Formats: sequence, C-alpha cells, structure tokens
Amino acid sequence: MKRLVAGFVTALLLWAQPAAAQSILRDAETEALFNDMSRPLIVAAGLSPNTVKVILINDDSINAFTAGGQVVYVNSGLLAAADNANQVQGVIAHELGHVADGHVVLADAGYRPALGISILSLVLGIAAMAAGAGDAGAGILAAGQTAAGYKAAAFSRVQESTADATGAKFLRQAGISGKGMLTFFKKLQSQEYAVGLQNIDPYAQSHPLSGERVATLTADVVASPAYNNPPDPDLEERFKRVKAKLFGFVSDPKTTLNAYPQSDQSEYGHYARAYAWHKAGYPNKADTETRALLALKPHDPYFLEVRGQILLEAGKPRDALAPLREATELTRTAPLIATTLGHALIATEDKAYYPEAVKVLRSAVARDDDNPFAWYQLGTAYELSGDEPRALLASAEQASLTGDVPRAAYSARAAMAGLPPNSIDWIRAQDIAMTSMNDIQDNPNKYKKRR
Repeated sequence: MKRLVAGFVTALLLWAQPAAAQSILRDAETEALFNDMSRPLIVAAGLSPNTVKVILINDDSINAFTAGGQVVYVNSGLLAAADNANQVQGVIAHELGHVADGHVVLADAGYRPALGISILSLVLGIAAMAAGAGDAGAGILAAGQTAAGYKAAAFSRVQESTADATGAKFLRQAGISGKGMLTFFKKLQSQEYAVGLQNIDPYAQSHPLSGERVATLTADVVASPAYNNPPDPDLEERFKRVKAKLFGFVSDPKTTLNAYPQSDQSEYGHYARAYAWHKAGYPNKADTETRALLALKPHDPYFLEVRGQILLEAGKPRDALAPLREATELTRTAPLIATTLGHALIATEDKAYYPEAVKVLRSAVARDDDNPFAWYQLGTAYELSGDEPRALLASAEQASLTGDVPRAAYSARAAMAGLPPNSIDWIRAQDIAMTSMNDIQDNPNKYKKRR
C-alpha cells in the first residue's frame, strides 16, 4: 500500500515539473543566431542579454520550455519544424513571457491545490480499501487523480495564455512581426487536426488548443505596428543554414541524404551532407562537401570550423589547424571554436604547439567557463606542458561542472599545494575545495560509496 501511495504522489510531482532535457547541443553558429534573434526580445522584456540564455536541446519533439532562472530551452525538433526565423522568435517571445511573469517561481503555489486533491483522494481511497471496500477505494483514487490532473492542467493553461499575451507584447515592443507566432500555432493546429480534435480532451491539456490560441492572439498581433515589418533577411538566411546543419548532425545519414540529395548544390545541401557523410564514416565525401562550402564562401568562419572539425575527427589534426585558426580569428576567439582549435593543437602531439594550445584554451574558458570539455582540454595542455598544479586546477573545474564533487575537492586541494599562495589561481582552487568539501559534509550519504 505504501508503494501505491508513493507511486501516485511521485507521478503527480513529476507530471507537474517541466519535461526533462535529454542533452544540450552546443554549436557556435547556432548560439550566435539565438543570441541575435533573441536580443531585442530580451531587452523588450526588461531583462539583460548578458544573463538570459537560449539553449538548444537534442530532442526531436516540437517543444520549448523554461525550467527556472533566465534560460530558454529550445528542442532541435522545434527548429526542424519551424519554417523561418520569425516563427522561432515567436516561440522565444512566449518563453520569455514565462520568465518575465515569474511562472516557474509561482508554479509550486499554483500546483499545490492539485497536489492537495491528489493526497486527499489517496487518504480516502486507502481508508475505503482498509474498510474492505476495495472497488470503492480504487474508484476514489482514480477520480481523485483525474480531478487533480484537471486542476493542474487548468492552472497551466492560464499560465500559457498569459505567456502568449506577454510574448506578443514583447514582439510588438521589439518591432518584430508576430506573424511567425501565429503561423507556428497554426502549424501546431494542423497536427491537432491530424490527431483528431474529437480525440483530444481540452480540459486535460497543459496548453490551450492551438486554434484557441490563434483566435485569442490574432486581433492584438494584427493590430501591432510591427505586424507588417519584413523579417530580418540576415537572420532568415542564417536560420536556413543552421537548420540544414542541425538536420545533418542529428538525423540518420540516410535521412539527411534523402532530404538534401546530391542534386542540391546549395550551401544548405553541402552543409547538411558534410555532417551526414562524416557521421556515416565517409571522410573523403565529407571533405568534398566542406571544400564545396569554402569554394562558395572561402572565409566563412563556420564553414572553416566544420572543415577543421571533420579533419580533426578524421585523424588529421595538423591539416585542421589552418581552417580552425582562421575561424577562431574571424569570430574573435569564439569559445567553442577556440576549444576545437586547442584540441587540434594538442592532438598533433607536437610540443611546439602546446603553448598556443594553453593560450587559446585559457581564452576559451575565460569567456565560457561552463564548458567541461574546454576545461578538460586545458588541463591536458597544462599537463603536457609540465604545469601540474594548473592541470589539477583545470581538472577541478571540469569535475565541478560535471558533478564529480569528490574529484573536484581532491584536485583543488592538490592544486593549492603547488600554486603560489594567494594568487588568483590559488584562490580559485580554494573556492572549489571549500564548496566541494561543504557539499560532501552536508550530504555524507550521497558520497559515501565514492570515497
């Protein structure tokens, strides 16, 4: 019986939380696009572009969400489904509406009545079962869970409608047309028609039906002075590139090659096929596609990046250096590209390149300290250069980011022993050591088996 109770309560709690992210996809070109398309919306929301992030999730479902803080998560499936950048801007505006309206913060209070209904039904149902009325008890449990579900869904629908209205306001204030928001909802509406509206219980949905959202928003969106503003051609062009690139990266190579056949000689076709051939294990064909890209645009930093990345992963790190260096310079040391350059410099196994590797990787982590792979590469560069204390500090940084608290504590304390006392690196190592040890002391059972 205790298991039954725990199961019902856990199901409701999980149901009330945002969908769990599968994995984060990081790409310099995509992140630059997200930054530029979201910046005016973030400003319109009264937030700082320096603190709000739009992050790509590797998930083929058409979804975007916020899960606390000032972070908007966009699924790869949503980018694949979107027809243009303006539609994605509409989605981002909606999610910023959740952030600005504090919906995540208010969620606990909003879902509490539903949880109360669920717990009450559990108590009454169990009491009935204990009294010998098994069928009645089961009926109470089922009815209670259904009622709780409807209650929570109703609260969620109110939040979603509010976020729609707030997002439309941000689009208007930013001077961006809301056409994309409406057309994307209509796209979702067509999927609802495909399922069959008669098969959808509107009261059980966490979002209003798309037709309702379109009907509610249309008047305000059309009345906006920004409604007929043309889309930004630069953003639209960059969106098409990112969409093709992402398709090649996440899709099965056969699927990509069907969607972008050899007859497609556009840069989008070359971009998608470069990743497809690389994933399929045909480095020469992938190399041909990257050469075609650079023939179109010889100094495009992201075309140079993909060429360097493919050469590096094909076991040709020396050949990868020139395109990666140029890509790094053209993007003013974009952290993700600089990290790949640092990786290639290390992979040459040539001591002459190790000082450069340390330099570019230090620059990468200085601008993006939330990248475990960059810290790992920096630690390797330090170790190969004979700087063991800083190699340990980089290891501590990486371990801290990946949740390996015991290793973070050990590496940080070991780094402190070899670093100049009270230096910047020593103080950073001390911070990691203290934070990690406090975590271990506060959660002894969590780390008992690891020690």
